[in-house]
Amino acid sequence: MNGAMPDAAPSCRCCGARLTETFIDLGRQPLANSYVPVERLGQAEPAYPLLARVCGECFLVQVDAVVPAEEIFSDYAYFSSYSKGWVEHARRYAEAMISRLGLDGASKVIEIASNDGYLLRHFVAAGIPVLGVEPAANVACAAQALGVRTHIGFFGAQTARQLKVQGHSADLMAANNVLAHVPDINDFVAGFTILLKPEGLWTIEFPHLMNLVQQAQFDTIYHEHYSYFSLGTVERILAAHHLRAFDVEELPTHGGSLRVYACHLLASHETTDALLALREREDAAGMENIDTYRGLRPRAETARRELLDFLDQAGREGKKVAAYGAAAKGNTLLNFCGVTARQIEFVADSNPHKQGNYLPGSHIPIRAPEAIFTARPDYVLILPWNLADEIRTELAGINEWGGKFAVPIPSLRILD
Repeated sequence: MNGAMPDAAPSCRCCGARLTETFIDLGRQPLANSYVPVERLGQAEPAYPLLARVCGECFLVQVDAVVPAEEIFSDYAYFSSYSKGWVEHARRYAEAMISRLGLDGASKVIEIASNDGYLLRHFVAAGIPVLGVEPAANVACAAQALGVRTHIGFFGAQTARQLKVQGHSADLMAANNVLAHVPDINDFVAGFTILLKPEGLWTIEFPHLMNLVQQAQFDTIYHEHYSYFSLGTVERILAAHHLRAFDVEELPTHGGSLRVYACHLLASHETTDALLALREREDAAGMENIDTYRGLRPRAETARRELLDFLDQAGREGKKVAAYGAAAKGNTLLNFCGVTARQIEFVADSNPHKQGNYLPGSHIPIRAPEAIFTARPDYVLILPWNLADEIRTELAGINEWGGKFAVPIPSLRILD
């Protein structure tokens, strides 16, 4: 329920204010990326409260940190390179940054949460020295196999000081979709102040909270996403660490993201019109008005009802439903809705590290994409709705048997 919280309300992880306002309560859920191997199907599955609050002072939306980051990220099932669209996004970014900054063999690019080398490999191919920082050893090994130098560990002020002593400093630092994964935001951002050269540039990509609010993207909330950001909140965090934003791009990734360009407070980068315009749009959208954050729960309830009605009707009509994309956002949605393997036969995913396992909570089996063409379902439910166009192109062959796509967010849509 929305409204006041008890006196024991926790403190904001950004500014320290008491959190007295609930954004949305999604109930108890397993970790969104805790895929279940067949031998553990009969065992009890840990589940934790998934409660997001909003700070009335800095307007950071944040989930209660009920699970330590080490438990989530030290052995991770997400490999960025299995998304062709995301690899292409990274390639375009690398080309743009090399051109914009004039990067060459004397430069240094450091990426935080560098995953399997999906981004840094493009800089390596251009002859530019790189360093990745990645806490998941299993994923970092994949990057190292590609020739991407990687430090295995979590990033913060202490790690930054260690790397600085080792001779690392950056002309460009990248942090794509990692700011949300950090329980101690202030320690994390302090590390960039340490490693960034005086005129260096830091790009931060994150899903835009304004889109989450306006488009009811509640399924992007899960335990490993500790925080959800507007531009205004990010600018406050930067200022607290003698950094500032000077430019911004709006991206289509993850349902609508921002790429914020940041630098040291006294660096020469000039503030762009794009940044000024987005500040005005956020203000007009009420992103610093607590009432703006109180309308998500009823829209989530509507989305749940629509999905369950669709699955119930398909069942009554004897129609087969499969899903595509064993994505974390899909697990939040399915578990919030109470969907099980009785309603969705399987989910297909291109990541072999997920195939053969089962989705957390719903225990829907994960198969290779070829299973779609063997099973010939009547409907394919696209769980990573932000990749709907890419997935519809890859699976266009379902038209051969009259199969249709369903997209659940922000409201259920049936697509040919």
